[in-house]
Amino acid sequence: MSQSVSLTFPDGSVRSFAAGTTGRDVAESISKSLAKKAVAIAIDGTVRDLSDPVADGKIEIITRTDDRALELIRHDTAHVLAEAVQELWPGTQVTIGPVIENGFYYDFAKNEPFTPDDLPVIEKRMREIIQRNKPFTKEIWSREKAKEVFAAKGENYKVELVDAIPEGQDLKIYYQGDWFDLCRGPHMASTGQIGTAFKLMKVAGAYWRGDSNNPMLTRIYGTAFAEQADLDNYLHILAEAEKRDHRRLGREMDLFHFQEEGPGVVFWHGKGWRIFQTLVSYMRRRLQGDYQEVNAPQVLDKSLWETSGHWGWYRDNMFKVTVAGDDTDDDRVFALKPMNCPGHIQIFKHGLKSYRELPIRLAEFGAVHRYEPSGALHGLMRVRGFTQDDAHIFCTDEQMAAECLKINDLILSVYEDFGFKEIVVKLSTRPDKRVGSDELWDRAESVMMDVLKTIEAQSEGRIKTGILPGEGAFYGPKFEYTLKDAIGREWQCGTTQVDFNLPERFGAFYIDQHSEKTQPVMIHRAICGSMERFLGILIENFAGHMPLWVSPLQVVVATITSEADAYGEEVAEALRDAGLTVETDFRNEKINYKIREHSVTKVPVIIVCGKKEAEERSVNIRRLGSQAQTSMSLDEAIASLALEATAPDILRKRAARRAKAA
Repeated sequence: MSQSVSLTFPDGSVRSFAAGTTGRDVAESISKSLAKKAVAIAIDGTVRDLSDPVADGKIEIITRTDDRALELIRHDTAHVLAEAVQELWPGTQVTIGPVIENGFYYDFAKNEPFTPDDLPVIEKRMREIIQRNKPFTKEIWSREKAKEVFAAKGENYKVELVDAIPEGQDLKIYYQGDWFDLCRGPHMASTGQIGTAFKLMKVAGAYWRGDSNNPMLTRIYGTAFAEQADLDNYLHILAEAEKRDHRRLGREMDLFHFQEEGPGVVFWHGKGWRIFQTLVSYMRRRLQGDYQEVNAPQVLDKSLWETSGHWGWYRDNMFKVTVAGDDTDDDRVFALKPMNCPGHIQIFKHGLKSYRELPIRLAEFGAVHRYEPSGALHGLMRVRGFTQDDAHIFCTDEQMAAECLKINDLILSVYEDFGFKEIVVKLSTRPDKRVGSDELWDRAESVMMDVLKTIEAQSEGRIKTGILPGEGAFYGPKFEYTLKDAIGREWQCGTTQVDFNLPERFGAFYIDQHSEKTQPVMIHRAICGSMERFLGILIENFAGHMPLWVSPLQVVVATITSEADAYGEEVAEALRDAGLTVETDFRNEKINYKIREHSVTKVPVIIVCGKKEAEERSVNIRRLGSQAQTSMSLDEAIASLALEATAPDILRKRAARRAKAA
């Protein structure tokens, strides 16, 4: 057995320590202040307890300011939550308490479920436990001892968890003072290192092990951060997100609804369908001159999906139907298309193609259906039936990089038109389960890596880039475009996917300059992704205060007195003639009541007309979210609003024509 261990530090220096030296000992050997700040160590990237003996390798001392400490803080907070619950309600059984995105939860077995009113009481006790600053200590128990101890405490769920641990694995027991729990670890040095930047969020029901045949437990969700400012920011984002929830705003704005008879599909109301079609019309204009818009069938025989590979890889997420013919031999299985690519390949294959015709870009606003679990459905953000702004480019190998860059420029321009300027582009590389040869994957990833470098260089730092190892589609690597909304949330929307596989599977080819049959490269691309989801993102980003060119109802003309009704109608007609969507409100109600009512439905502009305005041929304009009113002449108002209601792509074309004429 070696009498010493060799540790390499982040600065590259190497030092030897006696066998049995702990992470805390190493930190103290550097400085007392570092040892005081340390919460854990990492050996060759693996986070371990500060009290663990070190081993040969690269060592890092982790403090609370390290990003990796956040998971430890949340993990330790979950343990303190469990201790607090058992102190307050003896006899409550603790089950599991993992760290999750943005926080943690712990499931409890209690005769009477917890209520939201219990959370402040539990939080108070948690702060007391943290204040005690008891050390986290680890013991290794035998399987028999663990089962005996937990059974004696009435912790039947823990006994079951012990039985589930594979033979040969250590059973780790972590103490915090006298309280202990079965846990893989690691933990920080003491409860005091957790800090006070935590909050319990909600209670919910949860079946043991996620099985509805098992008992119902009570789950308490919480979150924790290293600093109070981070917690405050997170809670602010949650509050903003609740105010901006597209489902609530969809009701208030009368855009859409969902109901049980159509789970996961949208019932579009008039205003909602108008805004949906505004988005589609905008996207159609952006594709003019470059793409052919096509339409592939909704229902296709399963043989096509078998050829594409989707039947084997994606069948459980497809809506299937068996059609019986007059003869039982004619029975056929069909599927609603979950994506458009196989249909577009059939269109490409119809008729001989020459290299001179490439690239061929086929676009479709195709309705697709995917069977998402009911628990995953979430308003417009996660549905079973949606519309993709989908396109497939068939090109030569030499054209591939240029096409990816052309797609990139289009995606970034579209996002900017909707006000999104913070964009991240990441390359997702080959997953473990995939189709196609390694040679094809090597080629696709090499080209896309070069494109990613070009995107980063051309953006001059405005666009962030990154790599997502193993996150590619089963048929090829892809770019994922993530945008950041008004409250800092990130949404993955656009994709560009290079695919050598599907053209090979379907035998797609073109005739090259040597009169030889050559397989094209196929590039899948989406910009909004799901039009429904993108609309949901827009609603939440703008909190319902949609830009005038996107808003389904742009102006309401409201009169103060019936004497102004005729003039109000004239104003409305003039605005309609200028291309705006306008409604009138000539009801016998106070003007402030009318303004409040239309503000709730998020009408962006309310034009107020009274006797004075009628005499002067002027209007008062009131903007959504503002108490101020702006008075201007009718002609000036029409010109100003018509300009504001014009989509940015149209304004750019007008400006280009003017520049050319000049």
